[in-house]
Amino acid sequence: MKVVLATHNPHKVAEFQQIVAKTRPDLEVVGYDGPEPVEDGVTFAENALIKARAAAAHTGLAALADDSGICVDVLGGSPGVFSAYWAGQKKDAAANLELLLDQLRDIADPHRTAHFNSTIALVTPDGDEHVVVGNWPGRLAHAASGGGGFGYDPVFIPDGQPAGEERTVGDFTAEEKQSQSHRARAFAELVPLLTRL
Repeated sequence: MKVVLATHNPHKVAEFQQIVAKTRPDLEVVGYDGPEPVEDGVTFAENALIKARAAAAHTGLAALADDSGICVDVLGGSPGVFSAYWAGQKKDAAANLELLLDQLRDIADPHRTAHFNSTIALVTPDGDEHVVVGNWPGRLAHAASGGGGFGYDPVFIPDGQPAGEERTVGDFTAEEKQSQSHRARAFAELVPLLTRL
């Protein structure tokens, strides 16, 4: 079965393909080359549905759309849905990261808690709609580390690591990230729905 992933971000396409290959090897995830809708929702779910509806309508395929971001507790959950645009409309990942670290410069470790949120919408051509959520809790480092991942990965330290061996997602291998990430957690919730397609 083929589904379209409603994104022009090649990092997300590759990550989804790797996650899907582990649990649904019969499912082919293809990239989306259609027009980008205006993401004017104020929640992850609203934006994911906007993208999935547009991709399903454009391609005639079942469409998945992920809207995700980092939510920092001391910032009231921001950047949240504005994660990709935190430093402005250019979607500059390096500038977003730099701004976030600057905003948290004087915040002590116990107050640097955060989580990655992935909200995935599934929309079929006949109009069925489903939304699932995956959260990956952790905290933010004081400086970027590692060359892996993308976006805020180099400053996010996931919970559950051995004391003294804590690493950012930027230090993770691709396999480690795919097995634990917010997208993997959301996709696990999605598998039963995909099975019914």
